[in-house]
Amino acid sequence: MEFAGLSGLDKSAILFQVLGDGLAVTIFKELSDTDLRRVRVRARELTEVPFKVKKAVLEEFYFSFLTEKFKETSGDSRKPFAFLSKLSDEQIAYLLLAESPSIVGLVLAQLAADRQMHIYKRLDPDQRIEALVEMGNAGAMNLEAVVSVASDLRERARYLPKASEFERGGGEKLAGMLNKMEMDQADLFMEKLSQENPELYKEVKRFYLTFEDVFLFPDNILRDVLNAIELDDLARAVKGVAEETVERAISVLPQRKQAMYEPVEGALSRREVSEARLKIMDMVRKMQAEGQFNLADILSGEMVE
Repeated sequence: MEFAGLSGLDKSAILFQVLGDGLAVTIFKELSDTDLRRVRVRARELTEVPFKVKKAVLEEFYFSFLTEKFKETSGDSRKPFAFLSKLSDEQIAYLLLAESPSIVGLVLAQLAADRQMHIYKRLDPDQRIEALVEMGNAGAMNLEAVVSVASDLRERARYLPKASEFERGGGEKLAGMLNKMEMDQADLFMEKLSQENPELYKEVKRFYLTFEDVFLFPDNILRDVLNAIELDDLARAVKGVAEETVERAISVLPQRKQAMYEPVEGALSRREVSEARLKIMDMVRKMQAEGQFNLADILSGEMVE
């Protein structure tokens, strides 16, 4: 017995077998009594249905149900992962860079076989095996979790650079989009870009700012930036930064602030550190927008004190 050759009645009967009489009746509540009896009879007639066929029927029902549920909860007439069809393989691979194997596997499960392999080859080697395992388990993910994952990925996909921007080498525009992404994901993107396209990486790097770059600023600019930041935020932001870098940052502050500065003792959550670092990055961009310095000149090494 092959899944491709099953009729609608056969699929309903197999689903009836898998779910059991009690649950199946609630799912088939729209059927007339006559049609429900036909399904029950067919379910008894079908014996020794291969496991892979049962699995395929259940998955088809699951994703069909998921689509309808997504429409009800969001008002969106598309399937939850329909946005993937508008992304290139490269864009999807970058979107998945920082994701867990379970999410990578779930996304791969939504794609046609040829696209699965193209994206699979772009994954980091450490991701590949776990992603394949999770791809096989994708159907077991909680419904609400699947909808949430699809919604989150679709939102973040809005900020992905377009394929044409890669081809034109639009470094400034690409950097602008990266600056809207979460810092961890943008940094992963840049790391991958440096390996796959060094020339474009150099162009983007002229405009893209990392947190570490801030501490390479000339003393006078670094002082202006950090002097505009609350000391508590600065202390949280430099948690985990090399000691010599922190010492240099503190040394450019006015002496009164140097005396008031106190490092954070104990552990901090990643979220606390990220939020504090984002305040510094936002201050740099604000000062850049006000014309206090030219960020491209600093990042390209053309700024002198």
